[in-house]
Amino acid sequence: MNSVFFRRDVSVTDGAWVATAVSILLIFLFRIFKFRFFSSPSPSIADSVSHAQIQSRTPRVVSDDDLKWLIQNLEERNEAAEMWEHVIHKTNNRISYSAKRCKPTDGGPMKYLSVTVFEDCSAEVLKDFYMDNDYRKQWDKTVVDHHQLQVDSHTGIEIGRTLKKFPLLTSREYVLAWKLWHGNDNFYCFTKECDHDMVPRQRKYVRVSHFRSGWRIRRVPGRNACEIKMFHQENAGLNVEMAKLAFSKGIWSYVCKMDNAFRNYVAISHTPQGSVLSALTLIAKVPSELESQTVDVTVSMGTNRGEEILTQVAKQKKLSRKPSKKLIAKGLVLVGGAAICLSRGHSALGAKAALAYLLTKLNKRATPLKQTTHNTSI
Repeated sequence: MNSVFFRRDVSVTDGAWVATAVSILLIFLFRIFKFRFFSSPSPSIADSVSHAQIQSRTPRVVSDDDLKWLIQNLEERNEAAEMWEHVIHKTNNRISYSAKRCKPTDGGPMKYLSVTVFEDCSAEVLKDFYMDNDYRKQWDKTVVDHHQLQVDSHTGIEIGRTLKKFPLLTSREYVLAWKLWHGNDNFYCFTKECDHDMVPRQRKYVRVSHFRSGWRIRRVPGRNACEIKMFHQENAGLNVEMAKLAFSKGIWSYVCKMDNAFRNYVAISHTPQGSVLSALTLIAKVPSELESQTVDVTVSMGTNRGEEILTQVAKQKKLSRKPSKKLIAKGLVLVGGAAICLSRGHSALGAKAALAYLLTKLNKRATPLKQTTHNTSI
């Protein structure tokens, strides 16, 4: 009798174990099935961008009013009310560059207005070159990182984040929104700072608090050349006088480097990926009321007014104090949000330390602008 009950207990126990094993197997298979077919992958920047492109619209941070403001500044309609200082005029057989600057009366960041003329090129290719951020990362070594955050297919506004390195200074973070327009014979682009939920502020970067930049590209009449006229205003939290000195001494070398990159861009027939949704592929038409207001005359500081500018620059140099060559032998160069380190020969540790000390003193003594929200740190 005991043996009978023993066999029954064993058979019941075995059945319980089998049932338990089957249940565990079914639960395991269900979880695999659910994970594979019903769950979504962990979110990434690319996934978020794709979702933003389809599901939501960006705030109208860039509008036709910004284009109107840009056209007024490019055509210098208010130039008589402002004191502009001519900075540089340089030229070679492939490119010419001229720039001037103005300190706004409202205490805002320094304003720059420049004209660059590229020989032997088309406006279409020049536009594509300026908007190709992936290619820029190859030739502009100051760009540490750039990625697209959001694109609105309804408004044509694109938002992106760019990280740029500054020698001896904290890297600057740019969160920007931009839009493109095309007119009868020209292209426009306007860019300004903005915020985005995907990019919270971080202490290890200095977020650029004020950024207004735009350009117009058009063909030079009677020549196989194109000009890009640019307005730029930025507050990156740097000493104003140091930035002015660095720009004057380093901008031409940067322009020549950009020209070499452009010629390589043309040689390899580099074209933007048409399948990628961007402000370039969503370029808008210039409103008719703004198109009629534009002046159909090429005002090129680099061609028509070259001799006049050279004369004015020479006079200003005589009146102003000449900076020390030792001070500018190694310096920080700002070019429209880009930074270049000018090095003459091999740098010594003592020279680097001296420059770091100088930049620290200048930053401490600089008067912060109204738009500054972050302190500059070395």
